[in-house]
Amino acid sequence: MAFGRLERTKGSEPMSDINVTPLVDVMLVLVVIFIITAPLLASSIRLDLPKTDAAKPGDPPKFVTVAVDKAGQAFFDDRPVTQAELGAALQDAARANPETEVQLRADQGVPYGRVVEVMGEAQKAGLNRIGFVAEAPAGAAPPTPAASN
Repeated sequence: MAFGRLERTKGSEPMSDINVTPLVDVMLVLVVIFIITAPLLASSIRLDLPKTDAAKPGDPPKFVTVAVDKAGQAFFDDRPVTQAELGAALQDAARANPETEVQLRADQGVPYGRVVEVMGEAQKAGLNRIGFVAEAPAGAAPPTPAASN
């Protein structure tokens, strides 16, 4: 009689490989979420600022608009004003912020003398930064930088 072992079939061996596909899928979803939310979090910084009486509640506007129509009527921030009211409004703007810019919009039919009167009122008020607003002609291409050789 021979002693021997019975033949047994090998059982299932433990799997030593990791399936990385689900891991990669989850990581890619997390990367997309961080890409989308990171700019939103960076712009909304919550601060507890100290309190002081010297702090202003808000900066005054950096510019005011003065318009002159064909009839020579002046408008301060789209409100019709007389020459005296225009001077007073410009002085108030200068007191609030001496660096305020005056954006002057004048109809092309307005006499040059009327435009100079408005500019004089701004300069008397202490506002020396005056910008002239114009429109580009219809169908005009935006300016391109000159090519250098």
